[in-house]
Amino acid sequence: MSNNRSGIFVGGLMLGATIGALAGLLVAPRTGRETRKILKKSANAIPELAEDISTSVQIQADRLSASALRNWDETLDRLKEAIAAGVDASQRESQVLKRQTSPEDSDSLPQQLERL
Repeated sequence: MSNNRSGIFVGGLMLGATIGALAGLLVAPRTGRETRKILKKSANAIPELAEDISTSVQIQADRLSASALRNWDETLDRLKEAIAAGVDASQRESQVLKRQTSPEDSDSLPQQLERL
C-alpha cells in the first residue's frame, strides 16, 4: 500500500513541477521569441517525462502485484495448516469418544436416557 502511495506522490510531484515551470515561463519578463523557444524545449521534453511517469507507475504496480501474490500465498498456507489441524483434532476427539463408549454400553440412546 505504501508503494502505491509513493508512486502516486512521485507522479503528482512531476506533474506539479511541469505545471509550475510552464506557469513560470509564461509570467517571466522575457520577450515572446525567448518564451516560445523555452516552451518548445519544454514541449519536446513532455513525451520523455510521460514515459518516465509511466515506467514509474508500472514498477510500482509490479511491486504491489508481487506483494499481493506473496500475501495470498502465505494466507493460503496458513489456511491449509489450520484446516489440517482442525481435521486432526476432530479425529482425535472422535477416537476419544469411541473409547469412552465401550461395547458393553451397547444400549440404545433412549434406554440410556431412561436410566438417568
